[in-house]
Amino acid sequence: MTHDDTRALDDPVGQSLRGTHAHLARRLGKAATYLPDVTTFAAVPADAEASAWADLAELLGPGALADMFTCPATPPPDWDPVFHLEGRRMIRPADGRPSDLRLPTGTEVTELGPADVPKMLDLVARTRPGPFWPRTRELGTYLGIRANGTLVAMAGERLRPPGWAEISAVCTAPEARGRGHAARLVDELATRITARGQRPFLHVTETNTAAITLYERLGFETREQVTFRGFRTP
Repeated sequence: MTHDDTRALDDPVGQSLRGTHAHLARRLGKAATYLPDVTTFAAVPADAEASAWADLAELLGPGALADMFTCPATPPPDWDPVFHLEGRRMIRPADGRPSDLRLPTGTEVTELGPADVPKMLDLVARTRPGPFWPRTRELGTYLGIRANGTLVAMAGERLRPPGWAEISAVCTAPEARGRGHAARLVDELATRITARGQRPFLHVTETNTAAITLYERLGFETREQVTFRGFRTP
C-alpha cells in the first residue's frame, strides 16, 4: 500500500489497531479496541456478524461506551445509541500546502511529553476539542504553544492507518485565540507527517464551520462525508 492509497481511510480505527497501534490494542475475534485511558475507539468489520459484536461487548464490559467512529456496521438492538454526528473526512493533497499561505511568526512550537499530560488535560477540559484521555498522547506526536509558561494551544496525531496520520485534538485556550496558533500547529504537524513519507488527514463535524474554513485554508480537501456514532454496550 502506498502513501497515495486512500483505501486505508475506509477503516481508520481497525487499520490503526492492526498496524501502528497494535501495542495499544485489545483484540478478541474480529473485534478490537484501544487500551483504557488511550481512547474509546473500537472497530468491527463493516459486515460484522453477531459474534463480532459479542466479542466487542466482552472486550469493553457491560455498560461501556463503544465509540465506533465512522464504522458503518449496525450493532444489535440492545446496544443503546449515545451519539450520532455528521462530519467529514479531509485530506491534504500530495502537493502540499498552498504556496500563498502565510502563517504567524514568533510563536515557538514545542513537542509535548509525558510531563505535559496534566496541562494537556487541563487545556482539553477548557476547550473540549473531542475525546482526549490520560494516555491519548501515546498515539503519536503532540505539539504545543506556550505563553508565559502556560500551554495555550496544542494539536497532535491520533489514528495511524498505513500511509497516513490523523491530526486531532486541535485546540486553543480562549484567551489566546485569534493569533493563528491552530494554523501554526496543524501546518507543522502536516509538514512533519509528509516529511516521513505519510499523508495527513483529519476529521471535523459539519457544525464546526470555523474549523472547516481553517483546514481548507491550510490546503485540506474534503474526501467524503462521514457519520460519527457511539453506543452503550448491553
